[in-house]
Amino acid sequence: MIKLITIIGARPQFIKAAAISRAIRTRFSNQVEEVIVHTGQHYDPEMSKVFFEQMQIPQEKYNLGVGSGSHGAQTAKMITAIEEVLIAEKPNGIILYGDTNSTLAGAVAASKLRVPIIHIEAGMRSFTKEVPEEINRIMCDHVSTLLFTPTQTGADNLYREGFGRDNDGPYHVDNPKVIPCGDIMYDNSLYFREVALKESNILAKSGVLPGKYVLVTIHRDNNTGSEERLSGIFTAIDNLTRAADTSFVIPLHPRTLKVLGNHPQLEKQIRENTRIKIIPPASYLDMIALEANTEMIITDSGGVQKEAYYFEKPCVILQNETPWVELVQNGCAELADADPTRIESAFWHFRHHASSLKYPPLFGDGKAAEFTVGKIVEYLQE
Repeated sequence: MIKLITIIGARPQFIKAAAISRAIRTRFSNQVEEVIVHTGQHYDPEMSKVFFEQMQIPQEKYNLGVGSGSHGAQTAKMITAIEEVLIAEKPNGIILYGDTNSTLAGAVAASKLRVPIIHIEAGMRSFTKEVPEEINRIMCDHVSTLLFTPTQTGADNLYREGFGRDNDGPYHVDNPKVIPCGDIMYDNSLYFREVALKESNILAKSGVLPGKYVLVTIHRDNNTGSEERLSGIFTAIDNLTRAADTSFVIPLHPRTLKVLGNHPQLEKQIRENTRIKIIPPASYLDMIALEANTEMIITDSGGVQKEAYYFEKPCVILQNETPWVELVQNGCAELADADPTRIESAFWHFRHHASSLKYPPLFGDGKAAEFTVGKIVEYLQE
């Protein structure tokens, strides 16, 4: 029996972990024991507990309760706690997802203890190290043994950084294996879409109709931590509500809500606009329903960018870079940063050209999780 430690701490990781846990439960339960470790990076119940319940993620064995803090303080607490778990559990490998501080902490702790690291969503690059997530991605990749890339672009990035293309096993940190596998988030979008459309009443609660609203999410530090950037984003949204004859639904991240409270004039401007629908953080099923029924998505979330593509919705990206370069290259997403002019320009471009956009299958066949677990079992047993 292979024992795997799964590290999760933020919404996108809950979603990805659900697909892997489901594959283990349905196909590999006699070969894999999974131990869930929740770092507590997202500690709000709406951002954490509800995802476990709706997505049938196994109950965590450990909740590290780290909470918020500076990058250094938060990551240091996680490293210490994860190290203790690894020493106690003695796993055959550790699964890390994406590019959060939880990912970085797990990579540091496991690499020091020589626990094989399995990085899911490896190889993604925005090519700007000013972004904390880029540092996390690179550092995790370069201490990993198995690197599962959701796209061929991710694999090509790793090959350019010196990873072997055709190396043979056994695999270890000095002889890692790059494995293009498709995107496990796509697996989940297919799996949960019908459930969401049947069970969610979020559109009615938000007072909007299918196709008659734009979905907006804002949570990145560089946006929520800057009054200038946040004001620029909301200025664009305010302008668009007056010109575009549509509503904007914003499930407000706790961090964004807290920041707005520190800027009463900006908050007053937003709340007085009846076409801006501020709602609490959305559960996964509610987010799926909102994404599937929206006209367009405006977001700074990498996960939501991809979900927009899965549901064939154009996407305005509130950053000046994205690791999902395929979306921009394909013409289904535009980088607008926090610049009101660029945001409004991208909106009108997609409003006028949405019907001509194409969405080729960039992210696999919806069976990435089963493939991934199968390869983990194969390679860790060598």
